[in-house]
Amino acid sequence: MMKKNLLTGLALCCLLPAAHAQTAKPNTAPMPKDQPPTEQGAGLNHVSAEIPVAAYYEGGQEAMYAFIAKELKYPLTAKHNRMQGRCIISFTLNPEGTIQGLRIVKQVGGGTGEEAARVVRLLKFKKPEYPVLTSLPIDFKLGVTGTNTVGN
Repeated sequence: MMKKNLLTGLALCCLLPAAHAQTAKPNTAPMPKDQPPTEQGAGLNHVSAEIPVAAYYEGGQEAMYAFIAKELKYPLTAKHNRMQGRCIISFTLNPEGTIQGLRIVKQVGGGTGEEAARVVRLLKFKKPEYPVLTSLPIDFKLGVTGTNTVGN
């Protein structure tokens, strides 16, 4: 009797993980055709969360990213080597409205980090009450209408 219970217990222990693995399938359903994927252009990025420093930019986050998209030039080396992705620029916004301690936290290469930093230096912010340490994501994506290029 004890032998039978032991075998039944072992069988259950062995089957439970397999049964669970079969029910935990990854979601591989295709995207609906009526919802095209979101296009991200150079500098234009649909950021789901509000970037705190955007509150100090005249017009808010949309206006800030519109300015970035207008001023951003895709570096020629990055374009020729088909480099694309997200750069992250970190800086402190001082109570005077000036930027200090700007640094490239993440870059794609081919001059994208330097170009993103150049454009961030052009941003004009309102004066906050206290220093704000922040980071700003800037995307570089090839093949999007309106993407600027440095050089030919």
